[in-house]
Amino acid sequence: MRILKSFLVVLFLTVLNSGYSQKIFTEKDIQIIPKPTQVVVKEGVFKFSKETQFVVNGDFQKEASTALIHKFETAAGWKPEITTKIPVSNFIQFKVDPALKNEAYLLDVNPMSITITAKGNAGFIYGLESIRQLLPEAIESQYVVTSARWEIPAVTINDQPRFQWRGLMLDLSRHFFDKNYILQTIDRLAMHKMNVLHLHLVDDQGWRIEIKKYPKLTEIGAWRVDQENTSWNARLTVNPDEKGTYGGFLTQEELKEIVKYAATKNIEVIPEIEMPAHVSSAIASYPELACFDQRIGVPSGGLWPITDIYCAGKESTFEFLQNVIDEVVTIFPSKYIHIGGDEATKTNWEKCPNCQKRMKDNGLKNTHELQSYFVKRMEKYINSKGKKIIGWDEILEGGLAPEATVMSWRGTQGGIDAAKQGHDVIMTPETPCYFNFYQGPQNEEPLAFDAYNPLNEVYKFDPVVPGMTPQEAAHVLGGQANLWAEHLPGPKDSEYMIFPRLAALSETLWSTKESRNWNDFTTRLTSMLKRYDLLGINYAKSAYLVTATSSADLAKKQINVTLKNEFPNPDIRYVLGNKNIDHNALKYTNPIAFTETTVLKASLFQNDKPVGKTFTDTIVFHKAVAHKVNYLTPFNQNYKGDGPFQMVNTIRGSKNFHDGQWQAWLVNDMELVVDLEKQESVEEVIIGTLESQGAGVFFPVQLKVLVSADGLKYKEVGKVNRPYAVNPISELKDFKISFPKQNARYVKVIAGNLKKSPKGESSWLFVDEILVN
Repeated sequence: MRILKSFLVVLFLTVLNSGYSQKIFTEKDIQIIPKPTQVVVKEGVFKFSKETQFVVNGDFQKEASTALIHKFETAAGWKPEITTKIPVSNFIQFKVDPALKNEAYLLDVNPMSITITAKGNAGFIYGLESIRQLLPEAIESQYVVTSARWEIPAVTINDQPRFQWRGLMLDLSRHFFDKNYILQTIDRLAMHKMNVLHLHLVDDQGWRIEIKKYPKLTEIGAWRVDQENTSWNARLTVNPDEKGTYGGFLTQEELKEIVKYAATKNIEVIPEIEMPAHVSSAIASYPELACFDQRIGVPSGGLWPITDIYCAGKESTFEFLQNVIDEVVTIFPSKYIHIGGDEATKTNWEKCPNCQKRMKDNGLKNTHELQSYFVKRMEKYINSKGKKIIGWDEILEGGLAPEATVMSWRGTQGGIDAAKQGHDVIMTPETPCYFNFYQGPQNEEPLAFDAYNPLNEVYKFDPVVPGMTPQEAAHVLGGQANLWAEHLPGPKDSEYMIFPRLAALSETLWSTKESRNWNDFTTRLTSMLKRYDLLGINYAKSAYLVTATSSADLAKKQINVTLKNEFPNPDIRYVLGNKNIDHNALKYTNPIAFTETTVLKASLFQNDKPVGKTFTDTIVFHKAVAHKVNYLTPFNQNYKGDGPFQMVNTIRGSKNFHDGQWQAWLVNDMELVVDLEKQESVEEVIIGTLESQGAGVFFPVQLKVLVSADGLKYKEVGKVNRPYAVNPISELKDFKISFPKQNARYVKVIAGNLKKSPKGESSWLFVDEILVN
């Protein structure tokens, strides 16, 4: 009896303590991205332990379960078992319901068991991914976490995607990414419930797929001359006799492995085999594919216009492409093959006798119709292999077969036009779906394409364009992010551009339009970012960055600085001078006025602590502020800055030379005079400049400062000669010219333009401020 009483006391205390410590979950604790369609939180929790069992029926359920089991093994230190028999409690089971839609799932969690109901494998995968996000972030740890509570709330989640196409394109041509990185990306796509991986395998700068019938495609076309120390668009034309050493390719066996693995994650891998343009790598390998059998090297960098394209007049061109397709279809079981079709400059077709004969024989009026002939002919062959084609929206030019699917990248108009014509459409407009664009202030970001797609703009994206009829909207399969890799030499660079923008895109493509809410998303994103940290993903923290815009009140000689951030109602705090950003920082509410040289520091705060990188800027007042500037050589009208006082308004430009704070000269030297309006003692002039060689913007090659008392007679007081040097990065630089003190009213500044780039193109000179001290 005493033993029984002791047992009952222990049992009572155990139940009491268990109940006391059990967390009470609410809907705010459901941090899943993308947001599920319907969530109902119930009482209680399901606790995972080493006794937990996964009840499976078949190899796929076993394989899908293994991914989550491995996470427990790594992070918890114990391994749930797999069984085929349903135990009394503490188990996860899978149920098939043919009535559900293909990727839908019903997740039912109670303290005794978890049930995932789905039509098939896709729903089971997504149910498991939701369980993963219901678990503590520590489940992503690479080491055992002893402090974690491996429990999830009792909940019912009824979920399904809004769009059937939820994709990401990786450009393997501009920089090669190997099999391991692609497999890693597949895991991360599945985590976000994305289901398409589009591999851009062919472009001018590299052929990345092994074709056994044409070995030169990878012997020659996969390798380019290494000019990686030079800005992408400043790289020189390659001699075809110079051997390429930079690049790589995927074997057919590697690609088959990628495809097989992707299928276990419900991800379809779509190959892109470009035609008729973006194929310099193929022509470098087999010159006879071009109109005039021209020998070229594989380009090492930017190429425009793209004139070396497949000859549309030679039968051998189509024989080559058909043979390539024959091997491609044995690797990729996908429903689609992407054929590119964009940016073909047809000047060679207009001169080529073979192309002109083809046009005459087929009654084609112009080279647009010849491209349409090209696309339709290849489409017919691809259709004969049981596949459909996708092309960029240029394939609409000259007419298109109704079975073709259009990927709209030049905005959404191409997609609208395609849908009106009855074509299926995948929306991937540059804004906001090009992930090679900057996502934060250029001064704080790694080099990217000179445009801006921040996280909040990605979240606003909707593939269905206002004004579409229901019939047109029905043709919209979904959307996709494209990551072009000109500026991405390695996996960590690629990750930085993908995440967390992929999280925003996943929600726009999966969740109902009505359930999407930026404030709510940013709250849930905090949990996802912790998972990224544990997974070792090099994600961008750009959304945390504080940015500043300035306006000048020249009459008052006052600068007003406005601070902002991507997050809704951000808690931004700032300090002036050399103080630290801490709990004593001032809360930002209105623009800050400056009338003298001051250091400004600002940061986003969360839970009374600064997060992200601290914004720091020095507002510099100098003797030339708000004084008249006489331009002896006028600036280019495309870059007028903030007007005639741009050079003396204290507002500095950023690496984004479209920010409105730069004046520029094309080929011409800059020559201007600052009128200080009275005699001043001066001893230093600073000229603020920008270099972005890929965009044709170069530092000055010479700088001169002259001073005058009367504006007629000038004396040279300082000069800097700076010869051209290769510079692969975008860079801001202040050139300082110091000299013995001079009394002067007029300060003349001359900046020498490079005139022509090493590629022979006209060069730009950009200047944002002339500081006189």
